[in-house]
Amino acid sequence: MDERKKLIVEQETEEDQIIGMSLRPASLKEFVGQKDLVENLWVAIDAARQRQESLEHMLFSGPPGLGKTSLAYIIAQEMGARVTVTSGPAIDRAGDLIGILTNLEKGDVLFIDEIHRLSKVVEEFLYPAMENFKIDFIVDKGPYARTVNFNLKPFTLIGATTRSGLLASPLRDRFGIFHHLDFYSPEDLSGIIRHSARKLEVDIEEDAAYEIARRSRGTPRIANRLLRRVRDYAQVKTDHKMIQTAVVVQAMEQLGIDEKGLDDVDRKLLRVIDRQYKGGPVGIDALAATLNEEVDTLVDVIEPYLLKSGLLNRTSRGRQLTSDAVRHIQGTSSPDQQLQQDFLK
Repeated sequence: MDERKKLIVEQETEEDQIIGMSLRPASLKEFVGQKDLVENLWVAIDAARQRQESLEHMLFSGPPGLGKTSLAYIIAQEMGARVTVTSGPAIDRAGDLIGILTNLEKGDVLFIDEIHRLSKVVEEFLYPAMENFKIDFIVDKGPYARTVNFNLKPFTLIGATTRSGLLASPLRDRFGIFHHLDFYSPEDLSGIIRHSARKLEVDIEEDAAYEIARRSRGTPRIANRLLRRVRDYAQVKTDHKMIQTAVVVQAMEQLGIDEKGLDDVDRKLLRVIDRQYKGGPVGIDALAATLNEEVDTLVDVIEPYLLKSGLLNRTSRGRQLTSDAVRHIQGTSSPDQQLQQDFLK
């Protein structure tokens, strides 16, 4: 996969996960952005600690890379609890879930990423576990069938989803606390970048941090990735000990990240809608087939920022460009030759 595409579309690599864990805030005091959410979490955590109870089950929704996993670790840290991390697709069978739940101690946090991808069978075992901290498991079949009862210790389930609309109502209703994470402002991202730079032992000008921030699609994960790429560029291409704004601009040009934070994949999508579908509307399946991308990648990763930025509209008939998008791609792309080059990548 092209290095530019990896910055935005590809899931976290093992390197990203290792470095990302080192850059994560360790407490709510260190967490930058999502001010209302953080204040509400403070109240819930303080109240639970005063009552010496487990927190209510929580559901975090929002686009990838906004800090849902980081918040799960922080909540466990603030509660003095252990955290167990898994994901919806990783829990194939009910036995897997039972094994995880029975190993939880009182007050522990279970974090399930992509919880909307749990199978229906596994999901049904979660209902009594969340509500009554019990599981009834049927062993064998027919006349030999018997029920095995598991009593669980009170725990807190934290679910994360990029597609809250795909959650079954019975599961969604069992969460006591709901929070939606929105894209970060450039000011908040700039603070995150400066904090990450200190941990990476990199000197960066305030204006340079802001320049990276405004090209980071409102997403801390991407901001940290771009910071690392700029650090590499500055180390190889310049003699400066401190990252300056001019170096950031040069690095972004090489990476193909424009001033709106769009990369080659974003511009390719906008150009396809503009030139092949006359600005839209076009159905998401047709668009995915034309771009040779997965529908989930377009819906979960690429579209949210384009919608938030006012470059794309989602209508009942399909996706449609805004006038801002048309002006942007006309100013940043060359004619039809560029579109042909896109499909050769």
